[in-house]
Amino acid sequence: MSTTANDQGRDEPVRWLDPAEKEAWTGLVSLVYLLPERLEAPLQRECGMSLFEYLVLSHVSEAPERRLRMSELAFLANGSLSRLSNVVKRFERRGWMERSPDPADGRYTLAALTGDGYAAVVAAAPVHVRAVREAALDRLDAEDRAALARVAEKLRVRPVDLA
Repeated sequence: MSTTANDQGRDEPVRWLDPAEKEAWTGLVSLVYLLPERLEAPLQRECGMSLFEYLVLSHVSEAPERRLRMSELAFLANGSLSRLSNVVKRFERRGWMERSPDPADGRYTLAALTGDGYAAVVAAAPVHVRAVREAALDRLDAEDRAALARVAEKLRVRPVDLA
């Protein structure tokens, strides 16, 4: 492997990771790949829902009037519109959500949480919060949590950064 050419054909030296950088990168990748399963398993076991399904319900439950545009909801829940559409279709069959054209702009579709959908997310929320605490937050002190928030902000990976 050449240390001066990269895949784009540029003749720049490759800046290989030093041990500290490799440790940081390995930790980040581990968080990205391993933490979601630790958050999803209790939801599946106790509520019969995936993390993505919980995030869909949760984001809509926190929105004004418990309704969001499907495109915004897909973004917030980190899923494609087609994946979201399939989940919302299942939720509609369960009586948890309803879809309707956005009265402000008919090109968009709104997803709205029903009373039963709100009850489902309220029942699942304690399970999710326990998993978040056990898998992450309770293992960190205030300084660690602040550092994690700063890192997310610097990497611009929070929904507010991507909007």
